[in-house]
Amino acid sequence: MELSRRVLNPRQIEAFRAVMLTGGITSAAELMSISQPAVSRLIGDLQYALKLTLFERRGSRITPTSEAQLLYQEVERSFVGLERIEQAARDLESRRAGTLRVAAMPALAIGFLPRFVARFLEQRPRVDVSLWGSSSTLVLDWVAAGQCELGFGQTPVEHATVLSEKLPPVPAVAIIPSDHWLAEKERIVPEDFANEPFISLGSSTLLRYRIDAVFADHGVNRKQRIETQLTMIACALVAAGTGVAIVDPFTAEEYVGRGLAVRPFAPSINVEMSILHSAQRTLSTLAQDFLAEFRSEVAGYSLKMRA
Repeated sequence: MELSRRVLNPRQIEAFRAVMLTGGITSAAELMSISQPAVSRLIGDLQYALKLTLFERRGSRITPTSEAQLLYQEVERSFVGLERIEQAARDLESRRAGTLRVAAMPALAIGFLPRFVARFLEQRPRVDVSLWGSSSTLVLDWVAAGQCELGFGQTPVEHATVLSEKLPPVPAVAIIPSDHWLAEKERIVPEDFANEPFISLGSSTLLRYRIDAVFADHGVNRKQRIETQLTMIACALVAAGTGVAIVDPFTAEEYVGRGLAVRPFAPSINVEMSILHSAQRTLSTLAQDFLAEFRSEVAGYSLKMRA
């Protein structure tokens, strides 16, 4: 039976549902907080509009007809749908539902960000997150194209349709094979890496530029044998005993206990990253909450690394 073909009073449908749920006019009136005659009138009007007998009186009680049972099935489907919509709206209002697409550079995507996402979702069981990882250039492209609402990439970022906000900087760390003599030191300085086989990051990165500048300022020569675009590859090479390197702490932490020792490096070299989002679209409330908590997480991590 299709209700959509008839223009019905929603209050009549509500009264019908209340009678079916409670089994009587009196109970339905209490449920709806109206009088018994009001419920009877609504049911009578509904039967007239539908040209159907929905209830039969047997003594002091009313019994639903077979037509009423069939109609009730349709009404319940409609009410369940409405309740789901209302629940979804409440979930969205409380930031406990929705979908978020996030892209990040590998340094964040391999460990730090997934762990944060897991904690973020603990209190939001109806939130779905799509997490993408790739180079900062691709992250920027995905945000610009609207494929991802949020992105995290290396600084600096310039794009006509993408807004960039710097995250709190974190200090780069020295990484050394765990059986290397330098692993016994608590802190590494440029002179410690003199003539050591050094694994460099890609020449197009700001971190590589800053690392090279520090060694040049201290007049220290390194044996730059290998270059890689990804800090995770640098970590794997160091863990294999190929050389030493300076990388972001996010990646380095993922390799602790895997043949690699991580040590503070002085003078401090900042690793800078940016939050990216579209300049043409307003951030969802879910994305705003995500960013607020993530900023706090990175700020706390930065303070810990500098302690």
